[in-house]
Amino acid sequence: MVIPYEMEEIVSDLAGSVRLPRRQAGSSPQGMAMTLIADYTARTRAWLPSASIVALLGETGVSTAGARTAISRLARRGVLESCREGRHSSYRLTQAAADELVSGGAWIVGFAAGLDSWDGCWTLVAFSLPQEANGHRRALRDQLRWLGFASLFDGLWVSPDALNPTVENGLRAFGIGAMSVFRARHVDLASTSNRSPLEAWDVAAIAQQYETFIQRWEPLLPRIRAGRITGAQAVGTRTEVMDTYRRFPVLDPHLPIHLMPPGWPRARARELFVSVYDGLAEPAQEHVRAVVARFADSPDPGIRAHTTRDLSAGAGTA
Repeated sequence: MVIPYEMEEIVSDLAGSVRLPRRQAGSSPQGMAMTLIADYTARTRAWLPSASIVALLGETGVSTAGARTAISRLARRGVLESCREGRHSSYRLTQAAADELVSGGAWIVGFAAGLDSWDGCWTLVAFSLPQEANGHRRALRDQLRWLGFASLFDGLWVSPDALNPTVENGLRAFGIGAMSVFRARHVDLASTSNRSPLEAWDVAAIAQQYETFIQRWEPLLPRIRAGRITGAQAVGTRTEVMDTYRRFPVLDPHLPIHLMPPGWPRARARELFVSVYDGLAEPAQEHVRAVVARFADSPDPGIRAHTTRDLSAGAGTA
C-alpha cells in the first residue's frame, strides 16, 4: 500500500534528452530550484542569471553551495541550459524541460477542477516479470504509481481512470515480461474475503494529508487577501504551496467521489491551493524581477508569474 509522502513520484524521461528530478518526501534543493524556475519562466524560457537563482533559493533556506549544486545537476540532467557573458553565467529551461513542465503544470492545476464523471469501471494492469528483473519491477511499479495506479494484489494494479495516451505510452515502454490490461467493473461477493479496488489506497492517510495541507495554508488567506505577504515571503510561500500540492494527483488519482467518505476534502484543498498560488502571483513576480535586476543590466521581460488559469491553458513555450 502506498503511504502518502513516503513514496517517490517518478517523472518520465523525455526521449532520453532530459531527466527531471524525482519528487521525494520533503523538498530537495533540486526540486525547489525546478519549481522556482518553472513558476516564472516555463512558458517563456526567460534567462535567469545564476546568481539570481542562488539568491532566490537562499531566501527559501537553501545554502549557496546547495543552490549551485542544484543548478549544476539540473544542467547535467538536461533540464537547464546555460550561456556566459564574461564571468557571469545565466540559465534557462531547455525546450524539452519547458514543454514537460508546462504539460505537468496543466495536469496539476487541472486536478479536481472538473465534475466527477466516473463510469464505474476500473483499469487493471496485471504483470509478470522474471525473478531476476528486480530493477525492471521497481521501475514498473514506480511508473504505475505515477500514472495513478495502486497495488491491489502482488502483480495486479488498479486505477479508476480510463486508458489514455499517457498511460498507454508509459506501459508500452516496458518490453520485458508479460502484461495484460483490462477495463472492468468490480463484483461485490459480499464475503469476508472480498476486497474492494478502493482498498489499494490508504484513504484515511490521504485524507489526513489533505487536512494537514488545509491546516497549513488556510490561516494565510486573510493576509494574502489583504496584500500583507510580499517580497521573498510571497515567492517562498508560492513555491512551497506548489511543491506540496503537486503530490495530490498521485496520492488521490481522482478516486471516485461517491466511494469516498462524506466531506472528502479534495475540492476544498484545490480551492485553497488556487487562492494561495494565484493570490501571491503579482507580489512574487515583482520580487523575482527585483532580485534578477540586481544581477542583470536588463532583466528578461519574459519573467512572469503564471496563474492556474495560465497553466490550465497549457500554452506552448516561446
